[in-house]
Amino acid sequence: MKIYYIFIVLSMFRISIVSSNNIKTSVQTMSNQDNKMKKFEFLIGTWNLEYRIPKSQFSEPDSGTGTGTFKRALNDKYVYFDYESFLTRGTGKAHAIFAWDGKVQIYRYWWFEDSGSFMQAACDFLKEGLLYMIWDNSLLKQTFQQVNQDKIILHMDSPDSEGNYECVLEVIMTRSK
Repeated sequence: MKIYYIFIVLSMFRISIVSSNNIKTSVQTMSNQDNKMKKFEFLIGTWNLEYRIPKSQFSEPDSGTGTGTFKRALNDKYVYFDYESFLTRGTGKAHAIFAWDGKVQIYRYWWFEDSGSFMQAACDFLKEGLLYMIWDNSLLKQTFQQVNQDKIILHMDSPDSEGNYECVLEVIMTRSK
């Protein structure tokens, strides 16, 4: 009976150790994700948007303005980007979500537009203040590049018939005062 009791106590202790290690690993993973999402700090806030859209395989030339807000969400595990645009050819709204994918060690981006369009991208920081994105199922690449504390340039490019990249969208973002 004593041996059985000792085995139960030791088993409970072992389970407790395993559980503590799992909790420690889980806490470290969450902490790592929090640190990863801090890289988005330069984007957080409300922005005035100036659209410059050259003629391309995707659209006719256009221009316009808009507003956008980047904010942290759900215990800083995500960054949301909500914006609306007022172009000469029409208006639009969109919602986007950035998140760290710890399994494959890359950032993910999901974009949803009020037209019903949606896409996703993989992204990473090439350096502080420079977020590089590759859109899934396309040849589009995009960057958010910090010029200074109050200015960011969003640039989207597509390859031309010669294999060179050409601009298909530029958005000058200035921090709203």
